[in-house]
Amino acid sequence: MNWEKKDIPPALVKELAAKYSCDHLIASILARRGLIQGQDIQYFLEEGPRYLRNPFELSGMEDAVDRILAAKEEGEKVLVFGDRDVDGITSAALVSGFLIRLGMDVGWRLPMGDEPYGLSAQAVEEFAAASGTLIITVDCGISNLGEIKRAKELGIDVIVTDHHNPQEELPQAVTIVNPKLSTSTYPFRDLAGCGVAYKLVSALRFAMKSELYGQPICLLNTRPANDAYIIEIAKMRNLAVIESITETVVPGMVGITDTRIPAFLAGQQIFVWDGALHKMALAKIFGKGVEVQMLDIALEIGKEIPQTAGKSLLRLRELSRIARYSGKELTELDVFINLFTSFVQRREHHFTDEDTADLQLASLGTIADIMPLKDENRIIVRAGLAALQEKPRPGLSDLLFKLGLAGRHLNTVDISWQLGPVINAAGRMGSPDKAAALLLEQDPVKRDRLATELISMNEDRKKLGGDIWTIVEPQAAESLKTYEHKLVLASGEGIYRGITGIMANRLVGRFKVPAMVVSFGEAILTGSLRSVKGYDLCALLEQCADLFIDWGGHDYAAGFSLERTKWDLFLERLKTAARTIELRGDTGEETIVIDAELPHAYLTPDIFKVIDRFEPYGEGNDPLIFMAQKLKVTDISFMGKTEAKHVKLTLDAGKHKWPAVYWQAAEKVKRDFDLGDMVDLVFKVTRNWFNGIETPQLIITDLRRSEGKATS
Repeated sequence: MNWEKKDIPPALVKELAAKYSCDHLIASILARRGLIQGQDIQYFLEEGPRYLRNPFELSGMEDAVDRILAAKEEGEKVLVFGDRDVDGITSAALVSGFLIRLGMDVGWRLPMGDEPYGLSAQAVEEFAAASGTLIITVDCGISNLGEIKRAKELGIDVIVTDHHNPQEELPQAVTIVNPKLSTSTYPFRDLAGCGVAYKLVSALRFAMKSELYGQPICLLNTRPANDAYIIEIAKMRNLAVIESITETVVPGMVGITDTRIPAFLAGQQIFVWDGALHKMALAKIFGKGVEVQMLDIALEIGKEIPQTAGKSLLRLRELSRIARYSGKELTELDVFINLFTSFVQRREHHFTDEDTADLQLASLGTIADIMPLKDENRIIVRAGLAALQEKPRPGLSDLLFKLGLAGRHLNTVDISWQLGPVINAAGRMGSPDKAAALLLEQDPVKRDRLATELISMNEDRKKLGGDIWTIVEPQAAESLKTYEHKLVLASGEGIYRGITGIMANRLVGRFKVPAMVVSFGEAILTGSLRSVKGYDLCALLEQCADLFIDWGGHDYAAGFSLERTKWDLFLERLKTAARTIELRGDTGEETIVIDAELPHAYLTPDIFKVIDRFEPYGEGNDPLIFMAQKLKVTDISFMGKTEAKHVKLTLDAGKHKWPAVYWQAAEKVKRDFDLGDMVDLVFKVTRNWFNGIETPQLIITDLRRSEGKATS
């Protein structure tokens, strides 16, 4: 293995450390990972919900909120329809749970048994027969053109909230909330389905609490500039800036009616910081006969945020945490906008225990759906996991207890490998309703029973997966030649549709190419695809789109349904389509990219302060990789159930002796290193839990004998 530690200018490290108030080790890691822009850095150094993006920046959000509030007012029957995976289950529980708490007549539904992905015609017909009038899709709906058209014919409105890639034609919904719409201006496209659902609930919570909902307001600021004045005005709606203007005016040269200001302010409530100052400025600019009705909000904000009291916007810009992350020089108006937003959120208590409980669900779906852990996904997951650890919501608390995870530090690995699969197993085994019911159930006795059922289903799913792998793996190996080593395919009646996604993912790991696994039903085939990094599956599926009943997904995970009579035609089409797949070539010997070299003095349990700062780890944010030199091997033992393949070491770093695990390294003992050797190593720092006790340990990636003497 090659070890690569990128050289970075010391001046850059010092600059980042000073600007963002972090230590030099954190600053050096940020720099090596290419995180040098404020907008990226803030999602690593900040964790409060204040840094989440405004849900009303998502197009269609206000229309969705208005339609739901109208349904509440009229006592309409509402259906929340989700998907059968963790993302869909948590989304359905999140939205339906909130609407239930509002006292609405709401039910929820997920695809059961062999029902296809997404909103079904049967669900629409049955809901219409029950006098339903509004369907809200979560984590699905963007590809359900026919079903939503049928709902419209039956007098049912549909709100689509989804995050899957849209096709060229969009469904005839009342409104669509999806950050991946081609018309979307939302700054972050990679929310999970439950991330979009959380945004919907957050927007509803704002609408229920705030007198500002749906009301445009203006924030106004004037400032001198040489012989002129600059007048800046931002128009906000639901705390999102929707329009702004800037006028530079020389006093006495033009009247206010010669500017855009009167038309822009017409009918708006106008807020300023230090009203007396701005009245004087406007009088100087346009004459004393001009009077603008404005409300000085500085005193009210000062009461809610005491550290702002008595300070100018210019001074507050220097003190602002948000300002430090801006990619531009913030104006006084920018500072005012940030202050006003923080003020409203605090005054109206936007981030309550209920919101924190919702973040637990949003974090689970985000991790399980392998969304990139960057931008606001980091805050969603970080805040959700912290809340899950501190005060897990009912349903999740039952699972954590039964899985032995209660009361311990939780990270994305715990969710991905233990909690997530148990929730997912319900959908895989055809009963996602049991998982959703667990997340919504108030009776502890019923929750205990449901949690036990889910864990049992997961055990059944594991056994089924092991059995089906013996069918899938040889088929895939045989298909490599057919698809020119660019794709593998496994299919048949013996493949249970609930685990096609798991099998496809496992095949990608085995063959390092995109994989497709197809389950045969009597009349309908259901396929799941998983891809390798760098290849977008939509490019493949679009070439066969006319054959599908339905298809969709993400860049690297997708699915489809197909009439069995079209299977042979599909296979012929797939051979042609596979030739267009372009994969990244093998780069040869593996290179380990090192985030930082740790001197012996840093190798103490205090290093977790740095490691925890960069959590959550996962897609788009790999665990930190460290290097250390000249550690002494003071103990060696072998591990393995049937054969001693692995090695456990004790390494002396001076202040602290570290237990370390080196997988598949038994044959390297005495050949590459031995007891008493000084070694250089590349490693991760982890927490090992055993019998309820947490022990810090190193997981070694690579190890070499050191050259020269040890240094501390």
